[in-house]
Amino acid sequence: MAVCAVALEGSTTDSPCGKIRANCGDDEPSVLCRAGKLGRVRLSPNFFFREFLYSEIANYHAIPNLPHYPDVAIEAARGLCVHLLEPLTAAFGKISIRSAYRSPEVNAFGNAHGLNCASNESNHGSHIFDYRHPERGLGAMATIVVNAWADAVEAGADWRAMAWFIHDHLAYSRMWFYPKLGAFNLGWSETPERRIESYVAPKGCLTKPGMANHDAVHSAAYDTPFFAGAAERVRAVFDG
Repeated sequence: MAVCAVALEGSTTDSPCGKIRANCGDDEPSVLCRAGKLGRVRLSPNFFFREFLYSEIANYHAIPNLPHYPDVAIEAARGLCVHLLEPLTAAFGKISIRSAYRSPEVNAFGNAHGLNCASNESNHGSHIFDYRHPERGLGAMATIVVNAWADAVEAGADWRAMAWFIHDHLAYSRMWFYPKLGAFNLGWSETPERRIESYVAPKGCLTKPGMANHDAVHSAAYDTPFFAGAAERVRAVFDG
């Protein structure tokens, strides 16, 4: 099984993918120990790598969801946290990670079975953190819910307010907005694309480089009580 050849090489206790040792010594540690070590990596004050590893596809279909190149994945995830998730946490409070890292095997399975995964090549530097995209370079993406924003959206807030706020204040690469919970994909890249898409009306591309609205003034879109003081809290993260 190709999935296990990458993730479970050298393991020795029964598992769906062969054998996994029970010990956690430094001499050829088991996949469980490697996963535990990776999960304990602190990416930023509020985020550990473990939060980025859960995948419903991987869990249900018993496919290991571990990076081929952990150091690259950590670097990319740290960029996402430092440049985007930490400032958003400072501005709006708790963020819930809905989906983030996918191993090439997990993503390929999802793509082949119609589970809303794009091709591996297009997800390099996106959900597949440990492979660089040929144009965007190193990068990472997570599907997130800003918990307080989910309540605001349920009460009638326009998704475009959050989109334009992030566009104006943070170094994002790509965003996609979804109809449930005010959730959205948020991506960071070394070479950002600065593009916003939505599956919520008005659907399609909100902005991308070259569009007339890309460099316009957008503050009126988020001039609401929800965003009061948010810009100052974002600036404080970077000034501190």
